[in-house]
Amino acid sequence: MGRAAAAEGGAGGARRWLPWLGLCFWAAGAAAARGNDNGEVLPESIPSAPGTLPHFIEEPDDAYIIKSNPIALRCKARPAMQIFFKCNGEWVHQDEHVSEESLDESSGLKVREVFINVTRQQVEDFHGPEDYWCQCVAWSHLGTSKSRKASVRIAYLRKNFEQDPQGREVPIEGMIVLHCRPPEGVPAAEVEWLKNEEPIDSEQDENIDTRADHNLIIRQARLSDSGNYTCMAANIVAKRRSLSATVVVYVNGGWSSWTEWSACNVRCGRGWQKRSRTCTNPAPLNGGAFCEGMSVQKITCTSLCPVDGSWEVWSEWSVCSPECEHLRIRECTAPPPRNGGKFCEGLSQESENCTDGLCILDKKPLHEIKPQSIENASDIALYSGLGAAIVAVAVLVIGVTLYRRSQSDYGVDVIDSSALTGNSLLLNSSMQPDLTVSRTYSGPICLQDPLDKELMTESSLFNPLSDIKVKVQSSFMVSLGVSDRPEYHGKNHSGTFPHGNNRSFTTMHPRNKTPYIQNLSSLPTRTELRTTGVFGHLGGRLVIPNTGVSLLIPHGAIPEENSWEIYMSINQGEPSLQSDGSEVILSPEVTCGPPDMIVTTPFALTIPHCADVSSEHWNIHLKKRTQQGKWEEVMSVEDESTSCYCLLDPFACHVLLDSFGTYALTGEPITDCAVKQLKVAVFGCMSCNSLDYNLRVYCVDNTPWAFQEVVSDERHQGGQLLEEPKLLHFKGNTFSLQISVLDIPPFLWRIKPFTACQEVPFSRVWCSNWQPLHCAFSLERYTPTTTQLSCKICIRQLKGHEQILQVQTSILESERETITFFAQEDSTFPAQTGPKAFKIPYSIRQRICATFDTPNAKGKDWQMLAQKNSINRNLSYFATQSSPSAVILNLWEARHQHDGDLDSLACALEEIGRTHTKLSSITESQLDEADFNYSRQNGL
Repeated sequence: MGRAAAAEGGAGGARRWLPWLGLCFWAAGAAAARGNDNGEVLPESIPSAPGTLPHFIEEPDDAYIIKSNPIALRCKARPAMQIFFKCNGEWVHQDEHVSEESLDESSGLKVREVFINVTRQQVEDFHGPEDYWCQCVAWSHLGTSKSRKASVRIAYLRKNFEQDPQGREVPIEGMIVLHCRPPEGVPAAEVEWLKNEEPIDSEQDENIDTRADHNLIIRQARLSDSGNYTCMAANIVAKRRSLSATVVVYVNGGWSSWTEWSACNVRCGRGWQKRSRTCTNPAPLNGGAFCEGMSVQKITCTSLCPVDGSWEVWSEWSVCSPECEHLRIRECTAPPPRNGGKFCEGLSQESENCTDGLCILDKKPLHEIKPQSIENASDIALYSGLGAAIVAVAVLVIGVTLYRRSQSDYGVDVIDSSALTGNSLLLNSSMQPDLTVSRTYSGPICLQDPLDKELMTESSLFNPLSDIKVKVQSSFMVSLGVSDRPEYHGKNHSGTFPHGNNRSFTTMHPRNKTPYIQNLSSLPTRTELRTTGVFGHLGGRLVIPNTGVSLLIPHGAIPEENSWEIYMSINQGEPSLQSDGSEVILSPEVTCGPPDMIVTTPFALTIPHCADVSSEHWNIHLKKRTQQGKWEEVMSVEDESTSCYCLLDPFACHVLLDSFGTYALTGEPITDCAVKQLKVAVFGCMSCNSLDYNLRVYCVDNTPWAFQEVVSDERHQGGQLLEEPKLLHFKGNTFSLQISVLDIPPFLWRIKPFTACQEVPFSRVWCSNWQPLHCAFSLERYTPTTTQLSCKICIRQLKGHEQILQVQTSILESERETITFFAQEDSTFPAQTGPKAFKIPYSIRQRICATFDTPNAKGKDWQMLAQKNSINRNLSYFATQSSPSAVILNLWEARHQHDGDLDSLACALEEIGRTHTKLSSITESQLDEADFNYSRQNGL
């Protein structure tokens, strides 16, 4: 408006600009007078002028320019003749002001309001030590007033956070601190926290604090605090999101309280009891650590056996009472009942008439009445009784004398007769053997020792025995054998084997009187894992080749007039016995039958297992499948039982049973140190691509049948065993198995990236017992001329055992070396019947049983025989057998079916002390010609 006026007329325009110019010069002079050279400070008042200084009703506020939008600054004052803005020390031109004037009705003073716009360009073009600023200056008649300085800044918010929150894993009730530094911005950004995309209100949750320098603090972590946390920064320009931080609140497992100790597992004698606890207080959650330590504790216990009371002998009859009766008593003290035993049954006292009824009415005995007739009659009766007693005693003495004489004569015949064979079998350790002379006797076998039990220490343990040969080697190692003489003197008792020249292992054919023959056609197993044989009274042995499974039928277990077709097989499909909880299947499922066969003596079933045997770490059970297909526990191998017997060796379990069926072994690990034995092997074959070669690594339970399954599968696939299998001890510590290929020749072979190492979960290895566990690796050769492969296969359990398989092979079939991995002795004769199925000659076995089944005052009986053969537990089982020694020898036969170590048996017998004090005289020529050659031929 002023510029238009100036353009229309110079004089009029000048007049209208005079007030403005005057004010400017006046303001400049006043500022100079006050010592301010730049004229920024205007006089606040002119004391000589009447009126009121301007008062600002509204002052300009700080402002932010968003993007390219200008901002408006506003001033309002009264009374005010004029208001102008000054920005950065310079007056803003009047044309840039927008003024409004009004009258304050209450005071009648003029009110003036002024606006200006500030653009982004103006702010960006300003370069000064401080921010762009503006203030208002208002005039009245009295003077001037100035407002506050308002800063003007360009608003922005950068994209990247200076610090993103980081994920955390914290234990429950731990402190969580998430740091967040928002992006740089003007004005400074406000921070808000989101959990799973929902805002966090710290005012409603006292456990959460978001006030401390934009950080999120959770004082005590709860399970509900797990989630994804995001930091949100916002100002007037924009909003920014940080990266999400995952917070996991985990719970470490804690043990529950121990349960009460279980009752002793045996009713009587030495057993064990256990208690357990669970990792549920609390249970591990969100990756928390499992409880450390044992979940089961096991201690030995001894249950006092109940002792039933027994009567002492009756006391003497008391004197005859006036009532014509006398008494006798007995007490229940031989022994008294203890530990819950039964009290004696019957009367503790007896009374009877002491005058044979000859009592007068006043209850006086007749002997107190003195008539002469009665005295005479009494004397006659007395003398008659004495005479009869003398005659009876004389007859008794004569009878006893005759009986003792006849028995003594029979004993002399047995022990000293020249018709008996005497050979020294076991030698006193203090004497030197003498094989220069011999003496031969023939006669019937004697299985009794009627008189002096200690006589056996002065004569051979197996004397008199026919057809026995002995060779005494150094270190007192004794070999037993059967001679090759065609004749056999004496009566051939039932069950005695004739000594013929035919030594071959033959299958016994059924007799004509055989009414019971069973059929195997219904068995659902493959031919190579089942076997059958016909057995009779002589017994025998049945073996499934290359599986470690065998069945021993003792002599006499089948009645003499019967023969049975006995079969045995291994389940090859998915096991019907499923793992229950922490139980692990340790053996194959073995079926033997027929199920309705009845034996008179326990048979021995040998089942291989893969447990590293230790009663501290394993609780191993024998289970049997019922006719309904369910499995039930027969016994724990540590139990005391009279129904069956389990003897656990390092690689097999020998079970004495009375009934056929399907059996298997399971194990319950007691501690993390429980170990399964795995057999690891590597096979190789060419793939469809002629340049590729496949390596397959197997980790199977260390039982022969499991490895036989692997070999069978590999044969169908054309695989070749590249290295002798090795044993790996796999702990039950929940750590996985790693299999890796190492040291591959770099310029000849290559393997796909990231496939050289494979990891197998713990549960798959620990519980696998029927599916072969393997990892496959594919190697590629660079050129077809490469025919040799050399590398290492490392199989290791984390925090456990490790094995290295060294592969050095040719991929060409014509150049491969064959690695033998099965012994052939089992496959030669799967069914052996008769004497040659047993390691101990039958005649020697008879003599051992006759000797040790007889109780001995010095304790040299079947219990010591068991102890010397490392059978120290559950002896009550043998005590229930008709011949404990025979059952112990059956168990020895089952354990030593491969080695037949008769030396160890002979040494065990020698330690008991039943040895000769002198060597029987035998000639060296007779020993060589009659017996020794046959012993060498048969390895005895």
